[in-house]
Amino acid sequence: MTNAATTDPTMHAISNAVLLGREGDTESARRGLIAVWDRIGPAGDPFHRCTLAHYLADLYGDAAESLIWNVRALDAADALTNDRARQHHPGLEVAGFYPSLHLNIADDLRRLGTFAAASEHIDRAKRHTHALPDDAYGTLIRTAIAEVHQAIDSRDTARRASAPGA
Repeated sequence: MTNAATTDPTMHAISNAVLLGREGDTESARRGLIAVWDRIGPAGDPFHRCTLAHYLADLYGDAAESLIWNVRALDAADALTNDRARQHHPGLEVAGFYPSLHLNIADDLRRLGTFAAASEHIDRAKRHTHALPDDAYGTLIRTAIAEVHQAIDSRDTARRASAPGA
């Protein structure tokens, strides 16, 4: 099987930018992802938009900027089909995206002090956890959901130490 990221130039560009971010070059990663966004636009391929926006949100320390990209990722997921996701990887299910997407929006809203809206999104994240795999990734997301839920209940607006990019 070929790696879909190498046969899809847009995913290749997204992956390269994400790697820059993981190596600590946040500004170059951000510029790279925004350049791809400028090419695909808000009506482009939902898989590309969802993936790009999801990763780009993590590159912003400011909760308001992060929220913009997390909402874009959720919007793209709503337009995404399993068939399209499986073109990238045969095991992908769109339902598995929702716990993380709602978690991220809840966390941004919580950091902005918008606790009622944050509670709605953390509840949505919880309702979708059945779609998470029983592996390290699933455990990571479930743990983060519990942390954000606790922070919402405590009216804590501090950035979580376990948040991406923290």
